[in-house]
Amino acid sequence: MRMVDLIDKKRGGGELTTEEIRWMIDGFTRGAIPDYQMSAMCMAICFRDMTARETYDLTMAMLDSGERVDLSSIPGVKADKHSTGGVGDKTSLVLCPMAAACGLRMAKLSGRGLGHTGGTIDKLESFPGFSTALPREVFLQSVRDNGFAIAGQTGEICPADKKLYALRDVTATVASRPLIVGSIMSKKLASGADVIVLDVKTGSGAFMETEEAAFELARSMADVGRRAGKRVSCVVTDMDEPLGHAVGNALEVREALAALRGEYKGDLMDLCLALGTELLLSAGVAREEDEARAMLSRTIEDGSALRCFRRFVEAQGGDPAAVDDDRLLPRAPVVVEASSLRAGYVRRMDAHGVGLVSMHLGGGRAAKDDAIDLSVGVVLHKKVGDRVETGESLGTIHARSEEDAAKAAALLRSCYDLSDEPAERPPFIKGVVRGEEARP
Repeated sequence: MRMVDLIDKKRGGGELTTEEIRWMIDGFTRGAIPDYQMSAMCMAICFRDMTARETYDLTMAMLDSGERVDLSSIPGVKADKHSTGGVGDKTSLVLCPMAAACGLRMAKLSGRGLGHTGGTIDKLESFPGFSTALPREVFLQSVRDNGFAIAGQTGEICPADKKLYALRDVTATVASRPLIVGSIMSKKLASGADVIVLDVKTGSGAFMETEEAAFELARSMADVGRRAGKRVSCVVTDMDEPLGHAVGNALEVREALAALRGEYKGDLMDLCLALGTELLLSAGVAREEDEARAMLSRTIEDGSALRCFRRFVEAQGGDPAAVDDDRLLPRAPVVVEASSLRAGYVRRMDAHGVGLVSMHLGGGRAAKDDAIDLSVGVVLHKKVGDRVETGESLGTIHARSEEDAAKAAALLRSCYDLSDEPAERPPFIKGVVRGEEARP
């Protein structure tokens, strides 16, 4: 085979065979196929798309480029969760202990934040001493003992994805549906879980800006999971405004802790209940949605989810005292309010813009090696549909300096679109796609 012939075939709208896809991914991973040829193939895929069979073959070839996590030593049903990325998304910190308290075993490999979206690993490092660099056996033992563990992904898992994503990031092909599916599902399948739930974001703060594109992505990922013999569900959710109210690492940890204590009732908990319901149904732990939601809610009411989270923090080297006293988490030296310059109703928010506010404060990365400040960010006080009075705070800015805070306040104001007429908040959960409903 020659890579130039495969590029020409896909550019002309042809369908790559299983053998061609596997040869291509293997050669690229080993360095036999140069970056410029794989970049050309990514662009051809971006324009010409891939069939369901091609997408599955691409995913499996990327999966086979590295190691797989063997969870067979862990008793019970093993589960995993993934989000396609959003602003203020601290769902894993709440959902994992809730699901673990219901009897599932959550073995989750996560990444760091890049750009306007945050990373679970960064958030957890807000706990003094916390480590996500776990040896494999320590990771497995933590799942066995505590019900869940969250660790950083190693280079041995899907090395093809790591190389391919670096190219996609600089060739404007990140948003290609089959390439997204291959990237996400290869890593999820490599993680070894029996049951997978995917939170597919749609809106201004997500990669999939339209509902149509989000549902198409969800169906593709559910189909790949079904073909691979896994139980996969996708929940399509709104990201036209940030999830919850906190945007910024330690600030989001505080909000997650409030949710685990039962002090938070809003879209974050709605999402955890929706995702958790899919997990419990797929795992056979619950037979009906109402039963699953009741089981999950009970873990908040009786404190079992919070206790599970405290054990998790301690097991991974973090200070468990910070779970009960969030004053031990990083705190920014400057706290100011971003006051509204007019009255009205919040008609629309720019979730992407809010994420950039936190990033510009120092809470996010423009490049993978950038250092971040875990203490900074924004706590929103107004969201879509809320009434705002002149001079009322839209959000609290947590910053390193007065200058940073002033710039962030101006940027945050620009993220709000106010109207004189009342505005309705759109449905947060757009729908669910299950593996058995996906079709080639």
